Amino acid sequence: MSTPGALARPAGVPLGHRLAARAVLLPALMLARLSPHRIRALLTVLSRGATPAGRDRAQAARDAVCAVSLYCAGPRGCLPRSVAAALVCRLWGVWPTWCAGVRVVPPFAAHAWIEAGGRPVGEGVPDDYFSRLLTVAPLGRNAP
Repeated sequence: MSTPGALARPAGVPLGHRLAARAVLLPALMLARLSPHRIRALLTVLSRGATPAGRDRAQAARDAVCAVSLYCAGPRGCLPRSVAAALVCRLWGVWPTWCAGVRVVPPFAAHAWIEAGGRPVGEGVPDDYFSRLLTVAPLGRNAP
């Protein structure tokens, strides 16, 4: 999976956020090695009981993950980055919409990201830049 470009590591991330990101980093990297079907199934279970994440909370989780992991902050780290950000949100009692899909403009590339309020968080691209193939939304509203 790929992202539109290399990411800069965010500065000024609070210690508590960085600790939460470190706590979920290894599980996220392990989940990212599974098949898409298994990732979706596990994230669906983990999302139960969480309230929808607001845009600020989802961005804070994504920033925390990028602050503690060069791999997740890099161009090939989209899958573990999105999973880890969702898991950080879950530690906070909320859940973003986790998405995996493809770019809608050439060249073809797979990508994974999180959304809040129906918009990608921290991607720096238009809202319709990606086509969703798998999602895990909060409160059991999961699409195919």
